This record gives sequence, C-alpha cells and structure tokens, in this order.
Amino acid sequence: MTQDQTQNLIPLLERIAGALERLAPPVAPPLDLSADAYVWDPQPPRLIPVKNVNRLEIELLQGIDRSRDTLLENTRHFAKGYAANNALLWGARGMGKSSLVKSVHAQVSAEAPETPLKLVEIHREDINTLPDLMNTIRDRPERFIFFCDDLSFDADDTSYKSLKAALEGGVEGRPRNVIFYATSNRRHLLPRDMIENEHSTAINPSEAVQEKVSLSDRFGLWLGFHHCDQTQYLAMVRAYVEHFGIAMPEEEWRPQALEWATTRGSRSGRVAWQFIQDLAGRTGQSLG
Repeated sequence: MTQDQTQNLIPLLERIAGALERLAPPVAPPLDLSADAYVWDPQPPRLIPVKNVNRLEIELLQGIDRSRDTLLENTRHFAKGYAANNALLWGARGMGKSSLVKSVHAQVSAEAPETPLKLVEIHREDINTLPDLMNTIRDRPERFIFFCDDLSFDADDTSYKSLKAALEGGVEGRPRNVIFYATSNRRHLLPRDMIENEHSTAINPSEAVQEKVSLSDRFGLWLGFHHCDQTQYLAMVRAYVEHFGIAMPEEEWRPQALEWATTRGSRSGRVAWQFIQDLAGRTGQSLG
C-alpha cells in the first residue's frame, strides 16, 4: 500500500473508531462513598449521593415503639458486623415505615460505629438490577442498608424472583456487608388475588402458593404497622408542637387536629405531620 493510500484510509479509520466509542457502554464514574445516603441509578451504574436526607428525628416517631426498638437493635447488630436480618416493614399507610428506616440509619450512624454505615435507596423498578448493585459494593469495607420504599409486585411481574435470589439465594448469596430493608402495604408483597388464583388453578396448589409467599420469608423481621387511635394521634401532634416550638396552647390546637383527621378520614403519623405543616404555616412559622 502506497503512502497516499494510507493517508486516504486515516479519515475512514477515525470514523470507525468514533463509531465504536459511541457504541461502547459509558464508563462508570469512580465510586465516591463520602456521603451517608445514596440513590442507586443503574444506567449507567452509579450511586448518586443524597446531600440532605428527608427524615425526622427518631424521638418524633410516636406509637411505633416496639417496631422502632426492634429495628434499632437489628441495625446496631449489623453495623457492628454481627448477624442481622433483612426487615420488611408492612401495614397501614402513613404510619412511619419509611421514616423509621431513615431515622434508624441516622441514629445508628450517629453512634459512630467502627465501620461507616451507608443507606442506599433502590427504586422498585430497578429491583432486577440488585445483582449489579451488590457486585459494585461487595468488596467494600463499608456496610450498606439497601432500602426499597413501597415494595410490591403486580400479577404479571416476575422481578420478584430476582429479589428472592438476591436476598437469600444464588451461588454467591447476599454480601456480608449488605442488609435489605423494605416497606410495603402488603405483608406478602404480592396481590391476594394472584395468590388465590394460583391456589385455584395450579396442578399442585400448595406448591404454587408457596412459590408466591416465599418472597416474604426472605425477610427475617416482619414489623407490622397499624392504624393509630385518637390518643396516639394526638401524642404525635403534641410531639411535633413541642419539638418545633409552635406557640399555641393545646386546648386550641387539639380540636383543630381532631377536625383535620376527620376531614382526612384517618389518623396516622402522616396525617399528624400534614396538620403540623398547615398549623405552622397559619402561624407564620417554618419547620426547618
């Protein structure tokens, strides 16, 4: 090949090289674990730091003392490198399930464990990428709480099988530096009619049902959250009023709080918090 022919090939080769670079998957950025909390983004695989975590102080979570103490103890064991269980926080909406996970993480992290404790939120639609996330942090010295809020599966969704394998299964199994906390309104994470249909149509109904409910069995801790009564609801409101220093006597805010719950048709920690936001706004106060 002559020199002129070689020179003519250079632009073509450069175009081919550029096309191959565009087709290649993006290079994952270096892993930065200087923050306390992250959100998992599978495309491209990376942990996005969360500068300001939306959470409450653990003392403000009223009416869930038993669940709070159980999850705190389990998380402390995990932070110290001891055996600990995956946890499923299930039950009534608005009763502080996700708030408890974030507050427990903050509390245990503040106790300065020898090994840093990181909170990583994984979205429901990214559950099938759990193996990639585990491989990303498997050999890291830090310890990680994987957190999925409002976890549930539809009847035609098979990604729950990936979660089963990631929690307690597969050849490698769950890394020793990982624990999984999830919240859900369902105890068994799958629709009841899905389980019942399996029971009525399967050749071996008991085996089909066991396949569906075995996902929840991967969680060693089941922490139930139930609707609160009026006394607990008012205790939640009172704790917020005192914590934020809202200048209004109880005999004035109490009937307003009861009316607020009546108009919402329920009593819960979320309803109490929404009332406090309204009350603070009407009194010209920022909750910080």
